Amino acid sequence: MSATLILPQTSNLNHQTSLKIVLAYSGGLDTSIILRWLKENYQAEIIAFCADIGQEEELEGLEGKALKTGASKCVIEDLREEFARDFIFPMFQAGAIYEGQYFLGTSIARPLIAKRMVEIARKENADAIAHGATGKGNDQVRFELAATALAPELRVIAPWREERFRDQFPGRAEMIAFAQANKIPVIANAEKSYSMDRNLLHISFESGVLEDPWFDASAPEMRDMYKLSVAPEDAPNEPEHVDLGFEAGNCVAVNGKSLSPLGVMEALNKLGGKHGIGRVDIVENRSIGMKGRGVYETPGGAILHFAHRQIETLTMDREVMHLRDSLIPKYSTLVYNGFWFSPEREALQALVTETQRDVTGIVRLKLYKGNIIVAGRKSPKSLYDRQIATMEGGASIYDQSDATGFIRLNALRLKVRAALKLSGKR
Repeated sequence: MSATLILPQTSNLNHQTSLKIVLAYSGGLDTSIILRWLKENYQAEIIAFCADIGQEEELEGLEGKALKTGASKCVIEDLREEFARDFIFPMFQAGAIYEGQYFLGTSIARPLIAKRMVEIARKENADAIAHGATGKGNDQVRFELAATALAPELRVIAPWREERFRDQFPGRAEMIAFAQANKIPVIANAEKSYSMDRNLLHISFESGVLEDPWFDASAPEMRDMYKLSVAPEDAPNEPEHVDLGFEAGNCVAVNGKSLSPLGVMEALNKLGGKHGIGRVDIVENRSIGMKGRGVYETPGGAILHFAHRQIETLTMDREVMHLRDSLIPKYSTLVYNGFWFSPEREALQALVTETQRDVTGIVRLKLYKGNIIVAGRKSPKSLYDRQIATMEGGASIYDQSDATGFIRLNALRLKVRAALKLSGKR
């Protein structure tokens, strides 16, 4: 008997009664409004779920806020270690960076949140999950592809894709007014209209004044926007050195102190933020086809990505490195577009894991006013042989005379092509 695949649906739920919905809840303006809206428009019981993946002070008072807004229950779980160990670290082993600039901080968080939402929905016998991602962004895709991969039987509600929701809330001003009128506890105002999303890997800022790509997000009047890092010009005038220890492609120690993946990220975020490292302002290609402008703070991630590459240069075979590097755009796009739980990402991850077997050693970095500068690297598995590489002569397994034949062989096709050109046949 063949199995029947039930895909997530976003319609017809409003005709049912006594629904139970698990909502991805942050306590911010959008999800607070959505919580109340779902409760009223779907006559549903709402279970608010918040994954603690490094929001820190944003989680204060969250349970009380959710219950006051209308949730029957608020589930808050500390997933920071799992986030670092099972999502951030494997992604950084792959050298992933989207379009050469974006460290995928938001992208990599969504599959973990969706995974736990699905688990809670099953435990609570919920009918659906819901999210506050807009119909113009990437997150709707990431949440729903993950949900489909893990629990195709669950329905998905996306209020921003419902016309009646957009008619009621065409902009943030209407949402703020609704919150005030209904005494929904949120911190938002029309003047500071940009949105913010924080986790252990980064903080992202978008919308509002940032929608103008000519607007300077590093201007003095925007200093208060940033939370994880100082402006590079305000960083210390003296550089600071840091040693990162790696084993099999994962950072396991900072300045000689063994740390868990969570501990590594926390330590590097603090160091990077102190020196104004990891600020990125980009116009990126969203998965749904439009371009979007985002500003990001990724202090620890920027350091980790740079250091990982440095230890790879010392320990990875050339052809293995080039093969893995050729897959970075594909891997990064899979993460960005929401395919973390796809078979192709898992297959790529298996290859990445194999490439990282010997990526072990120590990288020393110098941090100075927004810059990451390599100050040394060493490894017991180093492929660098000074006796071979030295320009000072001396005996080694490399004979410079061998280069003559090597060059002749590589030049053969060029020689043939040049002869054709000279003869006028080409």
